[in-house]
Amino acid sequence: MNGVRIGNGIDVHRFDMSEAEDSSIILGGVTIPHQFRLLAHSDGDVLTHALMDAMLGALALGDIGTHFPDTDERYRGISSMELLEIVRHLIIEKGWQIGNADMTIVAQAPKIAPHVAAICTSLSRALSVRQDQISVKATTTEKLGFTGRCEGIAVYATVLLVSA
Repeated sequence: MNGVRIGNGIDVHRFDMSEAEDSSIILGGVTIPHQFRLLAHSDGDVLTHALMDAMLGALALGDIGTHFPDTDERYRGISSMELLEIVRHLIIEKGWQIGNADMTIVAQAPKIAPHVAAICTSLSRALSVRQDQISVKATTTEKLGFTGRCEGIAVYATVLLVSA
């Protein structure tokens, strides 16, 4: 079937356990208050990173590390939404568009549910798709593993691309 491609992405970032005043994390372009920051070369938007990996994977174009290596100083502290814009243009140039994207955030903290609508709005705008094409869910691991111990966040993303 030439008109449909599916891609999966996963990303994980650990928390910087040194508490900082006014610290926060970014998920899907939305700033969420939290006692710790996520460690990363860019802004640490683990959700957007998993989404970009899924988009790139659907077209067999490698991963975000290939396109935006953490050894390249141009990407230090960059907004992941800027990178998402580059990936979006890349899939458009290849003749594809987003059918839908489904993401699951795995985190014991912070609570994600109050921010899901804002994340979906942010991503739908960034991808120029309807909001009903973006699904964001969150779960805990019942205090098991690194996410359960509040050491970091993991995100799983699945994207369906359709030919434009």
